[in-house]
Amino acid sequence: MIKRIVKMSFQPEKIEDFKLIFKTNWHHIKGFEGCSHVELLQDENNPSIFFTYSLWQSEEAVNKYRDSELFAKVWSATKVLFNDKPQAWSVKEVLV
Repeated sequence: MIKRIVKMSFQPEKIEDFKLIFKTNWHHIKGFEGCSHVELLQDENNPSIFFTYSLWQSEEAVNKYRDSELFAKVWSATKVLFNDKPQAWSVKEVLV
């Protein structure tokens, strides 16, 4: 199981545009093969910063999504709204 976190910072006047893009595509992303969960989070102190948190069966599943037509469509509409470079991490749970 891969947990994927993506941090994105938007132009303040473009936040509602991004929310609409996410709302419109959320069920398609969640339904993508290998994805079991997707959620959108907003920073408490800076409303221009958002995070997506998603759960994937494997790194291969994440990469299949990133190479998909769906990702290309969503990302091309989203990236023009940024005011800073996005950051992404694939993480796994560590049991101690």
